[in-house]
Amino acid sequence: MANVVVVGTQWGDEGKGKIVDLLTEKSDLVIRFQGGNNAGHTLVVGDRKVILHLIPSGILHKEKLCIIGSGVVIDPEILLEEITALKDKGYTVSPDSFAISDRAHIIMPYHKMIDHARDTTQRIGTTGRGIGPAYEDKARRTGIRMIDLINKDLLRKKIDSVFDEKQAYLTTILKVKGLDKEAMFEKYQSMGAQLKPYVRDTSLSVDMALKENKNLLFEGAQGGNLDMDYGTYPYVTSSNTVAGQACVGTGIGPTQIDTVLGICKAYTTRVGEGPFPSELNDETGERLRAFGGEYGATTGRPRRCGWLDLVALRHSIRISSISYLAITKLDVLSGIDTIRVVTAYKSGDTVMENMPADLCMHPNIELLYDELPGWEENISSIRKLDELPQNCKTYISYIEEKLGVSAAIVSVGPKREETIILKKMF
Repeated sequence: MANVVVVGTQWGDEGKGKIVDLLTEKSDLVIRFQGGNNAGHTLVVGDRKVILHLIPSGILHKEKLCIIGSGVVIDPEILLEEITALKDKGYTVSPDSFAISDRAHIIMPYHKMIDHARDTTQRIGTTGRGIGPAYEDKARRTGIRMIDLINKDLLRKKIDSVFDEKQAYLTTILKVKGLDKEAMFEKYQSMGAQLKPYVRDTSLSVDMALKENKNLLFEGAQGGNLDMDYGTYPYVTSSNTVAGQACVGTGIGPTQIDTVLGICKAYTTRVGEGPFPSELNDETGERLRAFGGEYGATTGRPRRCGWLDLVALRHSIRISSISYLAITKLDVLSGIDTIRVVTAYKSGDTVMENMPADLCMHPNIELLYDELPGWEENISSIRKLDELPQNCKTYISYIEEKLGVSAAIVSVGPKREETIILKKMF
């Protein structure tokens, strides 16, 4: 038995989907534990590209149970579209292969409208998917859960209890058009009926799997530096992205976790607003974006690109107790003569090797770098560490040494087979 948590170590988009898809082969359950459809995983299976936003990427494998845990906020319309798209591609999505926590909260139309309207004045860089407002209602104890969505009477009661307040906020404060309550109710109760076969107490399913000594894979979204408490606040996501949330968002205790695998892109990217010290607004940044296909799976927005940032990585490794790294997109660096790595930030006379609580207090940060020689060779066909170019191997060793964490997986391309396995997780 092994229970493995997969989390991002940067600002998201590290390639978690591919790694989860890879690890699913040896796992029995795959559980998504936080976030919503603001996340996106792009998987390349053969010549086919599959983009998932809510359903764990393990759904692409047969005879696996994939779960959306209670820590996730769900847009039922998006989820139904995703189920239909997977079925159209020939994948099985049934109550035997997919389950939704009855405690997971629902994203309602007013959440998305509020999200869009607010971001026109408060530029956080939200995806506008209603994630933040849905988590707000969860904390206010006015949220609508899956258990409510699948019960027509409960859904009516819940909508009635909040509608007048939401309508007044939309029309009076945000100055946008209001909602048709009856139309919203009819649409959502219909979607609830379609999703009802998948809804159950998934914490019991997870507990049963633990008792049966099965292999569990916990799938996180976004990255450590977008964590609500420990990220670059306020430019963060609306949930906790650290490994500890895997327990809260699925209904198990911390002693059940064996390994935390941190996904680390060989360089750094960020989507949306917020501080990004190592960002490259030059030809190299454009090259990384072009060669890495750095466009958001959810929004299509171009990602901001920069050199690997050890300050950000140290922070994520510490707050998630990361056991091993999976280094992704190493192939994107091929052809760059000199690779730079941020080792520390300098603000005045202060050198910071660890992430400060508020980077915005240090607008004129100076970056301290190490420089390493690059490599010219295309490495996507290589499957053994020893066969990588020497400078490429040196880069991997450098990351391991500086962070004090060994690499378990190295990804040299987007496809499943374009991977070097250094240590098996299961």
